[in-house]
Amino acid sequence: MKKIISTDKAPKAIGPYSQAIETENFVFISGQLPVSVKEGCLGRTVSEQTQMALENIKSILNEVGLTLNNVVKTTVFMTDLKKFDEMNKVYAQYFSTNPPARATIEVRALPKGASVEIEAIAVK
Repeated sequence: MKKIISTDKAPKAIGPYSQAIETENFVFISGQLPVSVKEGCLGRTVSEQTQMALENIKSILNEVGLTLNNVVKTTVFMTDLKKFDEMNKVYAQYFSTNPPARATIEVRALPKGASVEIEAIAVK
């Protein structure tokens, strides 16, 4: 059985998908854009965008009583892998111990002109 997860503390889905899906022991979080819920805008730098995307993931996890410690896998989408180190510095602050498995993929473009998008899988 699956349960749709939604919170107003993270950006609403901009298409026909859910912010997250909870099923048995897993929570699958859709790619989170670096959009500030309060201000409705993207961060300017890759560092700011990484932070915003991870904060949105934290908000969704909090909705189901989980934390970043429950994350077992992330996928980071970037429009410029030359800025990988900038993203990685911020990412490391959020996953400083026992980090999840991760893939980082360069893509041609992301919605809303973002430079970073992050999706995650968490386990209860």
